[in-house]
Amino acid sequence: MAVSWRSWLANEGSKHLVLFFWLSLNVWLFWKTFLLYYQGLEYYYLHQMLGLGLCVSRASASVLNLNCCLVLLPMCRVLLAFLRGSQKVASRKTRRLLDKSKTFHVTCGITICIFSVLHVAAHLVNALNFSENYNEDFLSLNAANYRGERQVIPLHSSDVSYLISLLVPGLTGVIMVLVLFLMCTASTYAIRVSNYDIFWYTHNLFFVFYMLLMLHVSGGVLKYQTNLEEHPPGCFNPNKTLQENMMESKAFEGMFSDYTTEPFPEDLSVPEPFVQNNFMRICSEEPKFQSHFPETWFWISGPLCLYCVERLYRYIRSNKPVTITSVISHPSNVLEVRMMKDDFKARPGQYVILHCPRVSALESHPFTLTMCPTDTKATFGVHLKVVGDWTERFRDLLLLHSNQDTEILPIFQQRRYPKLYVDGPFGSPFEESLNYEVSLCVAGGIGVTPFASILNTLLDGWKCYKLRRLYFIWVCRDIESFRWFADLLCVLHNKLWQENRPDYINIQLYLSQTDGIQKIIGEKYQALNSRLLIGRPRWKLLFDEIAKCNRRKIIGVFCCGPNKISKILHKLSNSSNSYGTRFEYNKESFS
Repeated sequence: MAVSWRSWLANEGSKHLVLFFWLSLNVWLFWKTFLLYYQGLEYYYLHQMLGLGLCVSRASASVLNLNCCLVLLPMCRVLLAFLRGSQKVASRKTRRLLDKSKTFHVTCGITICIFSVLHVAAHLVNALNFSENYNEDFLSLNAANYRGERQVIPLHSSDVSYLISLLVPGLTGVIMVLVLFLMCTASTYAIRVSNYDIFWYTHNLFFVFYMLLMLHVSGGVLKYQTNLEEHPPGCFNPNKTLQENMMESKAFEGMFSDYTTEPFPEDLSVPEPFVQNNFMRICSEEPKFQSHFPETWFWISGPLCLYCVERLYRYIRSNKPVTITSVISHPSNVLEVRMMKDDFKARPGQYVILHCPRVSALESHPFTLTMCPTDTKATFGVHLKVVGDWTERFRDLLLLHSNQDTEILPIFQQRRYPKLYVDGPFGSPFEESLNYEVSLCVAGGIGVTPFASILNTLLDGWKCYKLRRLYFIWVCRDIESFRWFADLLCVLHNKLWQENRPDYINIQLYLSQTDGIQKIIGEKYQALNSRLLIGRPRWKLLFDEIAKCNRRKIIGVFCCGPNKISKILHKLSNSSNSYGTRFEYNKESFS
């Protein structure tokens, strides 16, 4: 399969450009910090004591600061939804970059884990070097009490400030490593699928991680020299013996050979050449050392405050419970909940986060809107598949009896639903489906939910949108799943026929596993029975046919379903065709 560079650049170019910029920034920051501690005059004595461990620990810390700053930004959902929905981001390519926010968040998280391991390893080397290379000349530079000390925390010390300076970084560092380990392991695909609760609770430990991070940098173990003018590193100290100065200056010249014009003579009997040398001078005072002001605050304070303000705004916005108007139990363990809320506005393709205190005091889950409020009706709804503990408990609270198929009750009837809070709406890639002239929407099973809101919107009126042709592909394992939105598809199909636009939507339903029933039961579903196919789509032929019918056009490809289907569509979107048609791929994963 030939790859179209034009399609590849449209689908992947912007993403890879941002990734390259982020990677370059990390490399530059690491190398810049490494050289600063390796060659910087203010760190000369500290580097003599700790060696490369100092350079690696500080360079990795700079990368950690950057990524701890960036990892929060993709989680600012209100900000992303505002940028996507407003005209601030006019370019479609730029808006599509917002769809990669989750990927960028994961990338920053993995980077934090990797460089945390490097940072810890370097500090273990530093701890050993503090003990082995105890400096008897500059006692304030030491972290150990004496040469060869093996006790990590000197409990016998009477200096409280000295104890805190070692205890705080060490203890907070250990706890942060444990928190990071829990967050990392619980984020794996296997745990997220098998027990989402573990992922949700451990990931919310990020607040503990950031609080510890702020405390971690307050120890001030590593110190730099403040009086470089009065005491140039390696200068001659009249209070020392000539032999000590000779050894020190020789070691200094070896490290900074670029700054010396000629080798230092070893047979001098008087110290005058030290004064005559362009670099070496007589010290006027002993070196003074001072702890760094923590830089981590500058990196994370802005994004952390932004995230906290957004969470506060979301809490206030979602504090008022919604009114549940009806609950419908669909086949294949799917529950539909219809609700109303004052001043609630949403765009097709967006999602909300539901929180039911009676199900869980802290836990909440995202669900795509299948029905958006309009000017004529204030009702909105979601479809959720009952697959876990949270959805099972939620279903049992909503339905009078767990085996009841349908419950549609008016608001004034004496049926008391549990309190339900809605946070959102938030943006998703499917909002762009109405901004293409031609769109291909592919759904797998319950992945049809984001497209249901789009179909409902088209039912209310399609002429105000740019979309002029929609290819809708829905793949399910059992025939009953099609009944979730069979009524909606039939009503939309009949409306377009009445408006003389039968070609506006092309519906193809695929039943991947047959059980002897090959038709959707009901006379009103005849329009769908003719579009029901057995087996799986032949994606290559499907893309070729769509490209042939839409020559030299840009087609938006949207997928919500299993990763296997997503990878196939992604690959086909980047492939070339002989019709000049370009496919732009968009995806949302619910796994």
